[in-house]
This record gives sequence, C-alpha cells and structure tokens, in this order.
Amino acid sequence: MAEAEPSYIDYEAFLDPDFSPAGFANALVLSTNNATDTPLDLSTPLSRVLFDLQEIDTHIHALTTKSALPLLAHTQNQTGAADNILKETGTQIASVTQGYERLEKEVVQKWKAADETRIAAEKSLATVRLARAVSRCLGLGRQLESQVAEILGRGSVGQTNTSGAEGAASTTGKESFRALERAAYTILSLRQMFAATSEDDEGYGLDRVKVTRTLRNEFVIPAENMIKSRAQQTVNQFSISSLRVTSNGQSSVSSYKQVRDAKSRLATAAATLYLLSPMPKGTVSASDYKAELLVSTLQGYMHTAIMSSVNTLAKALSQLPTMDRALADVSARCQDVVALESILRHLRAPSHPLFDSSSTTVDQPPSESETAADQSKTHNLLQPLLRNLDTSSLPSYYWRSLASSLSGRVQEIVNRGGVSARTLRSNRDRLKTEIKECVLRSSQASATGAMADKGRSGTDPVSVGNWEREAAVMVSSVVGHLGR
Repeated sequence: MAEAEPSYIDYEAFLDPDFSPAGFANALVLSTNNATDTPLDLSTPLSRVLFDLQEIDTHIHALTTKSALPLLAHTQNQTGAADNILKETGTQIASVTQGYERLEKEVVQKWKAADETRIAAEKSLATVRLARAVSRCLGLGRQLESQVAEILGRGSVGQTNTSGAEGAASTTGKESFRALERAAYTILSLRQMFAATSEDDEGYGLDRVKVTRTLRNEFVIPAENMIKSRAQQTVNQFSISSLRVTSNGQSSVSSYKQVRDAKSRLATAAATLYLLSPMPKGTVSASDYKAELLVSTLQGYMHTAIMSSVNTLAKALSQLPTMDRALADVSARCQDVVALESILRHLRAPSHPLFDSSSTTVDQPPSESETAADQSKTHNLLQPLLRNLDTSSLPSYYWRSLASSLSGRVQEIVNRGGVSARTLRSNRDRLKTEIKECVLRSSQASATGAMADKGRSGTDPVSVGNWEREAAVMVSSVVGHLGR
C-alpha cells in the first residue's frame, strides 16, 4: 500500500502485532499538548484520529473499487472449484453408501445370523456338557449305592440307615470291607464334580440341577458319613492279641486267617479315612495333605488304649490280686499298638485323585539311591501319626503316656493310705519285677511279629531293640511313689 500511494499514515505502526491502542492514544495526546497544562486540549488529537480513520476508509474503498473484478473472478473460480469438489464427493459418498449397503446385506446380516447360531451352539454345548455331567453323576451315585449295599451286606439300599446301631449290627466279611475303599474313590469323584468352579471343569453347574442337589444332600453325604463311621469303627475295634490266642480246639490256621483278615480290614479302613479326610484349601500335592480324619482316628485309638490301660492298672493297684490279669491286658494292648504300627508302616498312602498327578510323589518308583526301607518310611501312613504325636515309636509313646497318667493314680492311692497303700508298699519288689516283665514280654512278642514281617518284606519294620528305658519309666511311675 505504501508503495502504491504515498501516505503520511504510519501503516507499519498500525499493523504491528504489538500495537497498543491505549499507548498510541497517550502518545498522540502528549504530542499535541503540554504535559504541565492542567486543562488538556483533546480536540486536536481526536481530529487527528478521525482524519486517520477517514483516510484509511477512503484507501480501502479505492482498493476495493480498483480490484473488484479480479476479486469477483477469483471468488467465481473458488465457487466453481467447490461445486466440482462437492459433485465428486457426492458421487464417492453414493458409491460408499452402496458398498456399505451391499456389505451389510452380504456380511453384517449373515454375521448376525452366524452369531445367533454361535450363541445357540454354545448354549447347546453347555447343555450337553451339563447333561453328560448329570448322567455321570447319577451313574456314580448308582455305583455308590451298589457299594454301600455291599458294605451293609444288602441287595439294595433304597432306604439307607446310617445310624450307629445298624452299622454295628451289619456284620460284613472281607469283601465288604474292600468296598469301603472303592466307595471312597467314588465319593471323591463326586466331590470333585460338585466342587467344579470353571466352565472347563467337568461337573460345572451341577448345583443348579435339582436332581443332583437331591442326590448329594439325601444320599451322598449320608453315605459318606456312614463310610467314615464304619472305617473309624474298624480302626477303634482293631485287636490282634485276642485273635492270636487259640482256645476250645480252634486251629492255628483259622487264627492266622483271622489275624490276616483283621490286618486287611485295618488297612482298608486306614486308606478310606486317608482318602476321605478334608482337603484343605490350597493343597496341591500329597506332601501338603495332612489326612486329618485318619490321624484323629488313630490318635483316638491310642488315647483309648492308654486310658483303658490306666484304668485297668489303677483298679488292679487297689485290688492287688487282679494285677496279673491287668498286666496281661496291658500287654495285649501293647501288642495291638505294635501291630498297628507295623501295619501302618507297610501301608503306603493310596493315590489321591484330587491331587495334581505332576505333584503326587507317593506312587513314583524309588530312586537308585533310595532304599526300600527309606521309601516305605517316607510315604507310609505311619509318619503323619508319629509327627502328630511327636514320637518315633507308637509302643514307646504308649508306655510313656501310660506311665505319665498312671503316676497320678498311684500317688492318689498312697495319699489315701489304708490297706491298699500298705499292700502296695509290702509288694514293692514284686510289682517292680512284674511290671518290668510285662514291658519286656510285650517287647518279645512284638519282636517275634516284627521278625516275621521282616522275613516277608525284606526290611526291618519295627525296632525290636532295647525297651529297658520304657520298663524303667513304667516301674518308676508305680514303685517310685511307694518309697516316699
């Protein structure tokens, strides 16, 4: 503009991005007035500004008039180009719209139909899986029903009574006791199906089916309780000493068969209790499995044997003529404890279906560096009981616990005084000898059975060494109070 028509207006100042209207007005007022004058003359700067505005307006009008035709031509060209672009864009939009309609018809609608088919197929597959799981669950329930009938010695169990009276009344043979372990595996399979939490697990959704809920609540749980009760009853009634004594013409072969059957029943009951023990949360391997039901039952057996022996000896100490019979009874119970230890030592933990097969080690063959004795000691059913009792030998635990409990009873008899206390003191040496002989006699009887087991298995399952310490503890628990 400045090159086309010279002008006194400073266009560069007005076009400067940092132009300030207030600063420009202040500078204009100061240039036309004296700063010391009190009344300021604003007419001059105002006229200057109005003249500048008029000059700029005139300049703009002149430029617009001069360039009107080029501006109109340029605008016309831009409008034509925009119309061409709009026309081409409309054609492309129509083509895209037709393509989308064809795609929707050929793909989207077919995809929707295929998706509906997929959903229907998934639901159908889930239904088939659930129906298959229900069928297998009912099959296992029928199998368990047959096994329970075999245990109870009946042809059918339409109305299974799991009370203790009927359990005690149902006398079953060796084959029926073998059904205990089979029934335990069936119950574990049902338990695994009922515990499914993932859609990929067999049995997922069984809790939503009424017939399976009824099967579990009205049959499986009562059957499991009955099997646990039968196995616990078998363990609690275990006794070898009474079967080894022949009487009234009973043959030794028959006695041996009864002993063998008693061991077989105990082994089956122990395996059943091992399998049906509660599974702690997070258990992934056999090494983490505590078998609480088995351990608690065996602990109860030991406690019963110890307390029965304590009561028998305490009564015999008050009535000394019955001491021989009482010591024989205590010795018999010790032999039962030794037999229990020997059976459990040779009884390997059964394979548990709820364990991860990669983490289960009880069924793996022993390594070359691991002897058969070490393998048996590591994976047998005796070790959990020994760890729980904090002992290395059940007979030693029996005698030491018996001595600990008997000591207080003897002290009570001595403190009461009277004939019983005087009789005990006068027979002090005799009691010492008889109690020591009782412990050693039990040891010798146990050693005989252990050597027989060693001849069959090739290992020394029971420590048949020196029981002098146990004998000394027993003698001290009785005789030690009589000298005070």
